[in-house]
Amino acid sequence: MQRNHLYHKVWVYLNSLTSVEDSDFTNLFTGKKPNEIVLRLDPNQIIEDDFLGAKIFWINEDNNLLLKIRKADKRRVLRPYLQHIHSVSDDLEDQKRDLKLYMNVVDNQKGRWRSAPFTHPSTFETIAMEADLKNKVKSDLESFLKAKQYYHRLGRVWKRSYLLYGPSGTGKSSFIAALANFLSYDVYDIGLSKVSDDSDLKLLLLQSTAKSVIVIEDLDRYLSEKSTASSLSGILNFMDGILTSSCGNERVMVFTMNGKDHVDPAILRPGRIDVHIHFPLCDFTAFKTLANNYLGLKDHKLFPQVEEIFQNGSSLSPAEIGELMIANRNSPSRALKSVINALQSEGDGRSSKSLDEGGETSGVFGKEGANAVKEFKKWYGLLRVKSSRKSQSLDLSSDQKEGG
Repeated sequence: MQRNHLYHKVWVYLNSLTSVEDSDFTNLFTGKKPNEIVLRLDPNQIIEDDFLGAKIFWINEDNNLLLKIRKADKRRVLRPYLQHIHSVSDDLEDQKRDLKLYMNVVDNQKGRWRSAPFTHPSTFETIAMEADLKNKVKSDLESFLKAKQYYHRLGRVWKRSYLLYGPSGTGKSSFIAALANFLSYDVYDIGLSKVSDDSDLKLLLLQSTAKSVIVIEDLDRYLSEKSTASSLSGILNFMDGILTSSCGNERVMVFTMNGKDHVDPAILRPGRIDVHIHFPLCDFTAFKTLANNYLGLKDHKLFPQVEEIFQNGSSLSPAEIGELMIANRNSPSRALKSVINALQSEGDGRSSKSLDEGGETSGVFGKEGANAVKEFKKWYGLLRVKSSRKSQSLDLSSDQKEGG
């Protein structure tokens, strides 16, 4: 009584063909989205398809899908055609499926995860981040999505791990949501305070699914509060490939911290963390992105004054500036003046202090690239390499002089 997965994939594929619209009989259904109308195959309907120059016919009869293909074309096109159906149907399923947010709970007899619809609107277009840095992150993710065979050939688990670090309110959570929306992956948010021991943590990972983002936030605070060898060992085992290989592939693991200074270097080493991204307090570039998103402003007469304040070292978090803009969204000039007042009265001196938190460790996406690479060499004795096959840590800083 096992479900026929091939039947499901063929059904999804056939219902996406334009020939369904051209057929004599088509069933109409309402879709999940408002005002959406979905076309579905009618019983005893014949659907024509073309592949590699061959004519292919499908007949829907009594809940069976009958494939007709010329004998002369069968050996040449049948196997690649079925592989094509697999690929197209998987893409269609990813596009239409509703993402979910999973949260772990305590003492639940029916499973440790509870889910809710994931509807966070954040995208890479809306987050306040340098355009060059966004492009590098998106390029890295796109490369990961296409790398299944490459990872398997290397004998490595098909996963990618990110460390996001910086002060609170700098956009780490919004970045995670944008990442999940970009990949169309479900999100598993692990609350470490609800984890009883190492085996519990392993069980949570084993119960997660492929095509998911596994998130552990405030990892530095958890380790400082626990400060035991067993806690560190549990996290290291959780991050390593042996455990993740036991529960499938195609996962992105994201860890967040306020700073990296007091974190054991074993956690940050290549192989456990692939990409480090620093989230600083707001600079003028990020401010302009916020002004465009929140107020619809691409330029304003007060922009030069705001830029000068940033250049003098004052700063606030993107969350603080965003809240000021929301509160004054009906008057862009008033919103900018409120930001200027806040920067002048509360932002002085905060920038340099916060930017130094966790500022010099291994490879980074962001403004700290050059110093980070120097410290990376000092810690691990590695020279800069240009091939990802020689180093698992990735450094794609947007403005660095040394990083690769």
